[in-house]
Amino acid sequence: MTPIVTIRDIAQHEGQVVTLRGWVYNRTDKGKLQFIQLRDGSGIIQCVAFKKEMAEAEFEAASKLTQESSVIITGSVRKDPRAPGFPGGWEVGIQQMQVVQVAHEYPITPKEHGVEFLMDHRHLWLRSSRQWAILRIRATIINTMRNWLDNDGYMLVDTPIITPSAGEDTTSLFELDYHGEKAFLAQTGQLYNEANMAAFGKVYCFGPTFRAEKSKTRRHLMEFWMLEPEMAFFSLEDLMDMEQQFVSHIIQSVLEKHPEELKILERDTSHLEKALPPFPRISYDDAVKHLNELADKTEDPEQKALLKIDWGTDFGSPHETAIAEIFDKPVFVYHFPSVFKAFYMQPVEGRPEVCRSVDLLAPEGYGEITGGSERIYDLALIEERAKQMGLGLEAYQWYLDLRRYGSVPHAGFGIGLERTVAWICGLPHIRETIPYARMLNRKYP
Repeated sequence: MTPIVTIRDIAQHEGQVVTLRGWVYNRTDKGKLQFIQLRDGSGIIQCVAFKKEMAEAEFEAASKLTQESSVIITGSVRKDPRAPGFPGGWEVGIQQMQVVQVAHEYPITPKEHGVEFLMDHRHLWLRSSRQWAILRIRATIINTMRNWLDNDGYMLVDTPIITPSAGEDTTSLFELDYHGEKAFLAQTGQLYNEANMAAFGKVYCFGPTFRAEKSKTRRHLMEFWMLEPEMAFFSLEDLMDMEQQFVSHIIQSVLEKHPEELKILERDTSHLEKALPPFPRISYDDAVKHLNELADKTEDPEQKALLKIDWGTDFGSPHETAIAEIFDKPVFVYHFPSVFKAFYMQPVEGRPEVCRSVDLLAPEGYGEITGGSERIYDLALIEERAKQMGLGLEAYQWYLDLRRYGSVPHAGFGIGLERTVAWICGLPHIRETIPYARMLNRKYP
């Protein structure tokens, strides 16, 4: 019986007759020869239909195949360094072919298409080699994140998507009617993660999060996936030590497992190869000083305006890019002003206007990849901070309970999956990092 194999494993079957099942990625007509690029989800391989070696009806069918037609092909596997595909260097000489369906005229052809057209046809665009490579890397990043945490004693504990209150601020919430009561789609699982941490020590949650922020930048989505670890008895320094090991492991895993996909994306991996611990660290104070020094040195008025920043102001994209350019690997910026950070962040001793927070900035203009902090663990202090920020304490009583019963110093962070994918893949826009992007102007398909 002829074995059914995947293209990914084709090298294991040199000289054998095998059966492949998939879709026509492209076809080149050479008269008595038909070169069919077949994809099956695991890879792409060249299949050659030679008129003398096939039944007449089957060769005729092969010559009429359209892009994305579905077929079952049986043939002999042979090595050919010239053969295109993924993995390249292999082809199948077709002996038999069964047409499952001749596809209608496919809307996405090898010619150039505009981004909006491609996003309108996202359900089909996923089949292209570029999108295929991106989403394979995305899957590896998810797997690597979870395996690293699982193997280091972290426990996955799910957190709710529907919540009664804001996790960080009240300006970017999707509001729901929850059986006559107000509720929201979760911005973060972090508050619940703190409860889970008190039960299990080291935990993480991983799931979709939602921001109603009306942003059109290349870094923002309305719906995105975030992984959030939380650790008991962790300081800010412990957090940075853990993050650099974690993030570096993710990058090195992708470099090891996906060199061919990165080639498809034409990704220059030199910056990624340098992302090894330790990562440099710079305080917010020093970062502001550096930005203003850069602004003073530049003669370009527009650039000067972009870089100039007052202490107490959050960084924008130009600021993050300029800070990251100082270094040749990801950089931690720590001790941000409390005024634009979440209410639960521990203040710096002797400087209540500054909190024990940290962002990890990626190089090459990709900006913030992770954001985290030490958490306030004193009940009176967190009640005071919540009141200062105008948060109604009624909705947070369960959260305040965590400071009443066995409170301990602890810390955690969130890492945005899509921004991480964009950085590692070298993508110009975040919309390609998720199968179906939800943006300000897009909820379809």
